[in-house]
Amino acid sequence: MKIAILGLTISSSWGNGHATPYRAILRALHRDGHKIVFFEKDVPYYAIRRDFNACDFCDLALYSSWEEIRSFAHTTAADSDAVIFASYCPDGARIIDDIIELNGPAKIFYDLDTPITLNGLLRGDLDYLRRDQIPSFDAYLSFTGGRILDELVTDWGAQCARPLYGCVDPEVHARVPARNEFRCDFGYMGTYAADRQQKLEELFLAPARSLSEKEFVLAGSLYPWQMSLPANVRRIEHVAPLDHAAFYSSSRATLNITRNEMARCGYCPSGRFFEAAACGTPIISDWFEGLDTFFHVDGDQPELILVERSEDVIAALSRTDHELAEIAERAYRRTLAQHTGEHRAADLIRYVDEAIRGSSQQYTQSTAKGEVA
Repeated sequence: MKIAILGLTISSSWGNGHATPYRAILRALHRDGHKIVFFEKDVPYYAIRRDFNACDFCDLALYSSWEEIRSFAHTTAADSDAVIFASYCPDGARIIDDIIELNGPAKIFYDLDTPITLNGLLRGDLDYLRRDQIPSFDAYLSFTGGRILDELVTDWGAQCARPLYGCVDPEVHARVPARNEFRCDFGYMGTYAADRQQKLEELFLAPARSLSEKEFVLAGSLYPWQMSLPANVRRIEHVAPLDHAAFYSSSRATLNITRNEMARCGYCPSGRFFEAAACGTPIISDWFEGLDTFFHVDGDQPELILVERSEDVIAALSRTDHELAEIAERAYRRTLAQHTGEHRAADLIRYVDEAIRGSSQQYTQSTAKGEVA
């Protein structure tokens, strides 16, 4: 199958959560013999922090303006089985208008930011999507599942809505030797987001102040330079994708924090969940609806540790190495069994086939949840 994707970025992981899942899924598609062309606008922000200019698992088409690439994009799209337009693609709404009427390929929108997209559309059109464009897609794929899939159909006019969650490539994320630059008792990696900052204070910075004898590492870009940190918290502005495994492998435990807009909708596992789990690192996380459909969180064999307050984090970090290792091992097994790029690639091909057939099968909430066994 040949697929053209117009997205935010695959070449740079700096300050975005798109590149890593794209890479895992596209590598898996490539291994299965599918041909992918990824169109990415060559914006300065990512150009100066780029991990690669070409890759062996897809054709990367970098362009400085839509006019420059338009003819090639049209030719590529016309020769494809499917065209995927994705969230935060620069000038995406204009590009959709230019290609959506093209005969032949299935037209699909992949939203890696669904709650943020829909909240933005309530206030007006977005650069990458207009409300009136949603019914034009043969399928709307969402990084967020649960009830938002039903809302996309009933409230926004999507022909059908399917979940395409985050994932991990086990060949990239696996246990490796710890490195001193990342070594810590508790680590958190995530780009700054204002609606995540209160949780960062409660679940990371407050425990750091209470546990002054332990080492904490905060990794991620865009944090305000004036943000005050406890003395035992080291800042790392960016961890390159190839170093993610070393980061997690060097942490005794790692924190997951969910953005408020995502948590309100639920069914929104961050790719960081699966990366950390694949590296065998114990995960301490806040709760969102549907989390228990991806990992077991209750009973005597939990796969991660849920927390609400700083005291919960402190108690979690006081567990023995053996206890933490058992939790991490269960999450590791779950992730490799259900949450790899291979699994999401298989989902994507199934959705593309469905879109090509024009399937109108009723989509049930239980299917959306993908409940753990």
